[in-house]
Amino acid sequence: MARRRSFFSLLAILLLLHAYIGARLLPALGLGPAGIVAGVLLLLASAALVRIGLVAPSLSRTRWSEQLAWAGLLAMGLFSSLFVLTLLRDVVLLVLTLAGAGGPRFTHDSALGVPLLALAVTCLGFVNARRVARVVKVEVPIPGLPEELHGYSIAQISDIHVGPTIRRPYLNAIVTKVNGLRPDAIAVTGDLVDGSVQRLAMHTAPLARLSAPDGAFFVTGNHEYYSGVEQWVTEVRRLGLRVLLNEHVIRSRGRAKVMIAGVTDYTAQHFDPTHRSDPHQAAAGAPEDVAVRILLAHQPRSAPAAADAGFDLQLSGHTHGGQFFPWNLFVPLQQPFVAGLNRVRSLWVYTSRGTGYWGPPKRFGAPSEITLVRLVPARA
Repeated sequence: MARRRSFFSLLAILLLLHAYIGARLLPALGLGPAGIVAGVLLLLASAALVRIGLVAPSLSRTRWSEQLAWAGLLAMGLFSSLFVLTLLRDVVLLVLTLAGAGGPRFTHDSALGVPLLALAVTCLGFVNARRVARVVKVEVPIPGLPEELHGYSIAQISDIHVGPTIRRPYLNAIVTKVNGLRPDAIAVTGDLVDGSVQRLAMHTAPLARLSAPDGAFFVTGNHEYYSGVEQWVTEVRRLGLRVLLNEHVIRSRGRAKVMIAGVTDYTAQHFDPTHRSDPHQAAAGAPEDVAVRILLAHQPRSAPAAADAGFDLQLSGHTHGGQFFPWNLFVPLQQPFVAGLNRVRSLWVYTSRGTGYWGPPKRFGAPSEITLVRLVPARA
């Protein structure tokens, strides 16, 4: 009963938002009765599809479930831009009205421009999301870095979100590109999946091909906890990755040692109290002569605790760089960083924009990335 109420409540909200779009755009377009009816039907279809898109990872497997998931997630992306642009148009119209400018021609042309621009952004965002992520090279200066570790490299992939629209071929292309970089180590910093092992094991199988001299490592993101974390930890281990649950490993280059540690997701304790994220525990017992301490942590907001624990570098994801406008503007409400290399006291924090995408197959202004992080000596 509660689930049914939730379903209809969300559908009612979506219908209201679509009604707002229709009320603000359709009369201004001068479509006539037939055009108005067609517009209303399209908006009703959009509301229904967006509702399907919101539950796409858990859709029951039927003959048309994959096609419905694609349609729903594409509709989510288009609706998002349509709603935001309609709001922005209303703000512009209000300003122009107060200034005694604008007029019927602008009202009509802007109403036509909103769906055309939303469609263009969605199409471009689709192309950006579906292509293989570009390689972003980042140099991190470390004071007193031993010569043996000059140029030590870690390939980071994050937030792939294997699920309704990201499948085996998509991940396979990422793995091939990562291996081609020939890094010293590989880090998968969470949100690998959106769905159960039973549904997605065949699509995550390419991870078994990840290869680096010092190994491939995985830490949990919040979406692993939505998808059955214990089963996914077991599956990722089966694929040959080292899962770091508040623990570390030591790797050496000559006499120089580097620590690669990992913590569970920042919110993990809400799903499993034994998985509380703890950078101090991850570093516990490390040799005193470790030259560089690297932490893999899904969310950037682990950084203050990582700095307290004495880490030199934290690799994170989670934010997607906002994925597409205007959601990048809201990331700072939850996270200290949106993307790129930043500093928390003596700790460097690199936040990946993500290698896949969540929900709508759409990226606009926040390109996906495979990050190649290299350690370099800090200049005096």
